[in-house]
Amino acid sequence: MAISVVIADDQEMVRTGFRMILESQPDIEVLADVVDGEAALAAVAEHRPDVLLLDIRMPGLDGLEVTRRLSGSDRPRIVIVTTFDLDEYVHAALHGGASGFLLKDASPAMLVEAVRAAAAGDALVSPAITVRLLRELAPRTPPAGARRPSEPLTERERDVVRCLARGMTNAEIARELYVSLSTVKTHLANVQAKLDARNRVEIAAWAWESGLAATTT
Repeated sequence: MAISVVIADDQEMVRTGFRMILESQPDIEVLADVVDGEAALAAVAEHRPDVLLLDIRMPGLDGLEVTRRLSGSDRPRIVIVTTFDLDEYVHAALHGGASGFLLKDASPAMLVEAVRAAAAGDALVSPAITVRLLRELAPRTPPAGARRPSEPLTERERDVVRCLARGMTNAEIARELYVSLSTVKTHLANVQAKLDARNRVEIAAWAWESGLAATTT
């Protein structure tokens, strides 16, 4: 079945470009493109897409509020599209449960890959955003109230999370740690459960906030 997508962005040129890129793929279907947050919520309610491609700055409801309102378990996967000078907004969207982040000038291949990853329950984050964003916005010392895992992470799980926090894909982590791809996925699933995290982006955020990403093995 095709991956269904709704695009929300107040710039017509951006919407048109994204639609053309996504509709050129045989496994992706764009159900609607809308100009603001209210219209995005209405389109999600009407079409129930798999993925919502969402701008942050829009008239009326911005992308952060839309993300917060779509916090239920049956919501679409949200991929935030931003410009690099909006780091603080992306950080807030991450905590709201967004599944991915892209720069507006991301390549067509990156856009398609992000939509497919989100639909599969994974997350693709442009390394240009992720590592710099999370490193810069993480506290210099771990806050006293930082989330604690339900069980301590194993040393190998910690290694996997450090790689993830540096923006590596599962395949890159497997090569870095000399383990199989399935082993990486198993470790990440275990970490996600221990942190009660919604996705790998939230795991990466926790790694920077807790100080784990800044440590070395």
